[in-house]
Amino acid sequence: MDSKELKVLMLSSDRNILASESSVSKRIKEYGDLVEELHIVLLSDSSHELKDTQLGKNVWVYPTNSSINFLRPLDAARIGKKVVFDKKFVRGKSVITAQDPFECGWVALKVKNKWRLPLEVQLHTDPFSPYFSGFQNKVRKFFAGKIIRNADAIRVVSENLKSRILNIKPNANIYVLPIYIDKEKIENALMKFDIHSRYPWHFIMLAVSRLAPEKNLGMALRVLSLVRQRFPDTGMVVVGDGNEEGKLKSMAKSLNLEAAVIFLGWQNELASFYKTANVFIQTSLFEGYGLSLVEAGLSGLPVVTTPVGIASELEHGRDAYVYPADRVDLFASGIVDLLENNFKRENLKINLKRTLDAKLISKEEYLARMKDGWAKLSQKIQA
Repeated sequence: MDSKELKVLMLSSDRNILASESSVSKRIKEYGDLVEELHIVLLSDSSHELKDTQLGKNVWVYPTNSSINFLRPLDAARIGKKVVFDKKFVRGKSVITAQDPFECGWVALKVKNKWRLPLEVQLHTDPFSPYFSGFQNKVRKFFAGKIIRNADAIRVVSENLKSRILNIKPNANIYVLPIYIDKEKIENALMKFDIHSRYPWHFIMLAVSRLAPEKNLGMALRVLSLVRQRFPDTGMVVVGDGNEEGKLKSMAKSLNLEAAVIFLGWQNELASFYKTANVFIQTSLFEGYGLSLVEAGLSGLPVVTTPVGIASELEHGRDAYVYPADRVDLFASGIVDLLENNFKRENLKINLKRTLDAKLISKEEYLARMKDGWAKLSQKIQA
């Protein structure tokens, strides 16, 4: 069928959708160009002070404005069911898509069961990793399994995620659609400074990450400590923020690294960091994709990483150095190897960029594949 006849109900919790100049808002408007109508129920709190908004000529956003977090899914389900009724969604010409298999997925499943519309669930992280822990994540993992088993289509960002889902739903209708990344924008981004002019170290490790437990940045600090035993003129710049900042700063102090690591918080301009650091380090316990790693690779920065997200598809020793998340010693030896061998750094840079160029897709192909996925899904008429 012509996707221009499609009506799509999307469940999301990304408030940047309503930030008019954000990349998310612009991307949502492009999704709207693929279909007849795109309606988005946005899980939010009343404190966010959001209003129903027409984002584009055929894109509408409905914040839940819930009084407490717990009520967000319930309010979203109520609004979603009403939107499907009021906007005359028709089976065979309509789909539901949830931007996660957790709260949004639960809401989407409720709407699916009410109106018997086909459901697509998106996965951008790996809820089946043994490191996806903690009480809240255990609850989310429980619901994710149920939602995935009841989804009519599952969209994932990596082959690694696809294989994990097939373990719990062998006959799942899964398609891989990597995150769209503007390669030319990253490659051609202008440097505004050289990181070495700001910090005193000869060799600089760069981490770009949320400061969260699953990012395992304490390991990066331990790696730095080992590397400095051989090369004391080595430091690390950490770009990102999160609730682990205080803990990580305390750990740096206990490892006598206060003068060897800088926590910068989040930065809007990353090109100068990516293009002038010496090595990118990713110590994550799990990733759905690994956007920062891709940005680093496209910027010409050699990578040392755990085998998570897209890194699980890279060849160790050729594209990157890939080590287990519990091997601080291997990470440190890999960094030292790159520090001592400039030609190895150059080879990793060249090979990783070639590999990423082959894996990444254009915006046109990205949108075409999404459009085709929704059109095919709409034909799954619910009994």
